[in-house]
Formats: sequence, C-alpha cells, structure tokens
Amino acid sequence: MADVIKIAVAGALGRMGQVVQATLADDPGFRLVGGFDRPGAAGEGVVPADQAIAASDVVVDFTIAAASAELAPKVAAAGKALVIGSTGFDDAQLAVIREAAREIPIVRAGNFSLGLNMLMGLVARAARALPAEAWDIEVVEAHHRRKVDAPSGAALMLGAAAADGRGADLAKVGRRSRDGITGERPVGEIGFSAIRGGGVVGEHSVIFAAEDEILTLSHSARDRSLFARGALAAARWVAGRPPGEYDMQDVLGMKDG
Repeated sequence: MADVIKIAVAGALGRMGQVVQATLADDPGFRLVGGFDRPGAAGEGVVPADQAIAASDVVVDFTIAAASAELAPKVAAAGKALVIGSTGFDDAQLAVIREAAREIPIVRAGNFSLGLNMLMGLVARAARALPAEAWDIEVVEAHHRRKVDAPSGAALMLGAAAADGRGADLAKVGRRSRDGITGERPVGEIGFSAIRGGGVVGEHSVIFAAEDEILTLSHSARDRSLFARGALAAARWVAGRPPGEYDMQDVLGMKDG
C-alpha cells in the first residue's frame, strides 16, 4: 500500500459522512478521492459511487444497514477494503456482508470509540465475576432523534460482551422490550432500554443490579469526531489485510494473545 491511503466516503452528505471527510482532511496520511451518497444526490465533492470506489484504497461507510449491504458486493467486486459503521442489520444483510468478506477485508463495528471498546472488556469481566443468580444486567442507551435503529449497535455489543462473560447466548437471554404484564424477570436475562431525543451523540450504561447494591459502567460520547477518528484508524489498519470480517477489537489488538 502507498503511504497515503486513498479514502472514499459512502453517505457523504450525512452527518457522520461529513465528519469523516473533515477529519481525514486534517490527516496527511489520508486523501479523500470522492464522497458519494444515494443515487441522484448532489452536493459539493459528491461523485458517482463507482468512480469513488475505483479510485480508493478503502471505502468508509456510515449509511444505513440496507445501503451497506448493497454497497459491500460492489466494493468486493472492485477489490477494495471496506469499513462499515452502519448498524441495525438483519440476518440476510449480515450474510451479504459475510460473503463479501470472503473476497476483501471488512471492518464492521457498532461503535468506533476506543473508550466504548474498552468498556466492552470491563463489562465482560464484571459479568464473569458477578453471578446471574444475584446480579441482573440492564443495558441503557440514549441517542439523537434521527437514529433509526434500536437498540444501538454499541448497546448490542455491550450486551454480547455481558453474555459472553457469562458463557450465554445473547439471542437466548436478551430482552429488547417490556410492555404490559411481563411477569417476573428470568434469572440471567439481559435487558435493553433505548432513549431517543434531541442531539444526544451517544450514551451507554451497563447496570449490574443486586438486591443491596448497584454497579454501573458507562460511556459518554461528546463529539462525533471520535467515531470518525476510530473509523480512520480502522481504515489505516485494514488497508492491505487479507480478506475477512474484522471488528474494532481486532483493530485495537485486543484479541492478540
């Protein structure tokens, strides 16, 4: 790979797309070769998707799940690397991305924050140490009014970390919502609550609740640029990697050893 990594930005007119472009403009290790958005979209610096992908080393994608699933095969066909920050995928969309990762390296993460990814390790450790019979786990997240999926990708990452710490399957112990007469809480359940409003960038808390004490582990995002910096760190790491699906734990070296 060349010393300067050429970046194409998907969702260039979106909030995160604009932040990524502004952030990489300040880093001499990157060069923006084109931003693109939905077909027919127009804006300063916006070019056709095929043109931007062809000129790039890495495509950075902060769009929505459906758009990311549509984009992944196109990037794979061009032989480029891909960083995905979209969330809210269903099983079929994940299968499309998994298939693309057989041909190119893809970093997909529900959150690109260093602090949030460190929190995952703390949550797993706490879940491993605090028995399910005595400690209930709840994941609470808050985001701006424009976020379209819930729970957030980061909340699901934290729930998965808690489940892994207890040797459980989140698909079996996770509880996405409660309404009406829900009955007594099952032992080992991991609950999720989502708040949407205003311009909240991102707040995540994992609550461990016993009868006589409560432990809360939390992370607050103050500026979207931290996600852009994390995504660009992922772009730098993934450039030239072998095909496969990676996450921020790989990028940060937290799986080594």
